[in-house]
Amino acid sequence: MTDRAAPTNFIRQAIDEDLRNGKNDGRVVTRFPPEPNGYLHIGHAKAICLNFGVAEDYAGHCSLRFDDTNPVKESLEYVESIKADIHWLGYDWGEHLHHASDYFEQLYEWAVDLVRDGKAFVDSASAEEIRTFRGTLTEPGRESPHRNRSVEENLDLLTRMRAGEFPDGAQVLRAKIDMASPNMNLRDPVLYRILHASHQMTGDAWCIYPMYDFTQGQSDAIEHVTHSLCSLEFEDHRPLYDWFIENLNVPSRPRQIEFSRLNLSYTVMSKRRLKLLVDEGHVSGWDDPRMPTLVAMRRRGYTPAAIRDLCDRVGVTKKDNVIDVALLENCVREDLDAKAVRVMGVLRPLRVVIVNYPESEVDQLDAANHPQNPDRGTRKIPFSRVVFIEREDFMEDPPKKFFRLAPGREVRLRYAYLVTCVDVIKDDNGEVIEVHCRYDPDSRGGAAPDGRKVKGTIHWVSAEHALSARVRLYDRLFSVPDPDAGNFLEHINGESLELLDGACVEPSLGDAAPGTHLQFERLGYFCVDSVDSRPGAPVFNRTVTLRDSWAKSGRGSR
Repeated sequence: MTDRAAPTNFIRQAIDEDLRNGKNDGRVVTRFPPEPNGYLHIGHAKAICLNFGVAEDYAGHCSLRFDDTNPVKESLEYVESIKADIHWLGYDWGEHLHHASDYFEQLYEWAVDLVRDGKAFVDSASAEEIRTFRGTLTEPGRESPHRNRSVEENLDLLTRMRAGEFPDGAQVLRAKIDMASPNMNLRDPVLYRILHASHQMTGDAWCIYPMYDFTQGQSDAIEHVTHSLCSLEFEDHRPLYDWFIENLNVPSRPRQIEFSRLNLSYTVMSKRRLKLLVDEGHVSGWDDPRMPTLVAMRRRGYTPAAIRDLCDRVGVTKKDNVIDVALLENCVREDLDAKAVRVMGVLRPLRVVIVNYPESEVDQLDAANHPQNPDRGTRKIPFSRVVFIEREDFMEDPPKKFFRLAPGREVRLRYAYLVTCVDVIKDDNGEVIEVHCRYDPDSRGGAAPDGRKVKGTIHWVSAEHALSARVRLYDRLFSVPDPDAGNFLEHINGESLELLDGACVEPSLGDAAPGTHLQFERLGYFCVDSVDSRPGAPVFNRTVTLRDSWAKSGRGSR
């Protein structure tokens, strides 16, 4: 193993046992086998971190193998997105990039071997008939009337299937195992189906395609995978996985080990449901920052370090459970707290005129880029007679514990001066549109010269120098912890996106690069949008609030 300390778990214990027993010549080889039929989500991140992390810790390697056995739903767009997501998380497959389609010829030869050995047959029954004959969890299945076809007839039909003589659904190739097995996966499973569809890798070379269960184990064996790590839903598939390995002349014997998936509250993980959200326009796309896809999380400003940290904290178990999404958000906060530069932005501006400040004067003030880390340096921010503050930082008739700006009250403008409200300007509807203040010239930097205590500190932006910005405030896409219960579309949170076009930020952000992480002081962590932001016209996505506002408000209670 490498020098990096790794938490022990039942998977590592199994690997350690295999190594002690001299299995696999001391090698550890894993694989990550995604289907290129959608974008990866946070649940896949756990499998990626586990497979690549285990291989790294044991000085082995992890293959990236695309399970591209269903050309109807797959595309090169998804292939490239999966590669980008894995690289973003910090992992690389090196020379070990494979596709199940690389092995189509070998898989077909093994299928022929099963037919010759009397262990597979071509079934002409319809899909509905096959489902009916399969039985139930409490009743055994019934054998297909075509199960006892001769080897010669099966070989002839299989050859004609490959040659394209039959339409989709007319024939399937099935293993001949046990229709009375309590394990439904062993009831003569389908190995090949007819699909007259062009494949993104093989073109029109094939019109029959292998099923997942027939592909995975043999592909693992071809790649000499030692430990096939997969999620718990494949536990019942393991006897079938092993049956193929035992009944075919494969070059190695991988060991399948199952672990629990990563499930998050307030989130749906089904690719089908995520695709429905995109197709029906409930979100703007796979990269909508409210989605649990990795490309969306990247756009929102989540960091790979935070996601890897979540996977470490969750650990590897044998029991499915649901992780509170607040844990992920906290991992993001902790990572960004150390990384994000502090800046000032005002989301809902209220105009403040400092009546005793010279009209033409501009003061360049020093502001810390990271108050807890002096090594990050400082920057200059302009201060002038008119500034913008947050509208919610002023109240004309404040409650007792409101320590921000109010008539007759003094507050500190962050990095600037102490100011006192002396007048309030309203429009014809009685709404406050402007506040007048006086500043203490001797309080530059925000310190009171006579030592008087000022409780409130608020952020601001010089109106003359403010950069207009679009800000997107994101919240959880669903309003209930378990949106999968019932119709998940009914639980979409109507307040999951708030768009602010009138926000303003300090001028230093005019050329902030897409993907830049920032903390808007007092407001939360933000990221420069990687799609819509332009030089001089920035768009900011709120990555996460400074604290768990759901827990505070009670919305996250179960």
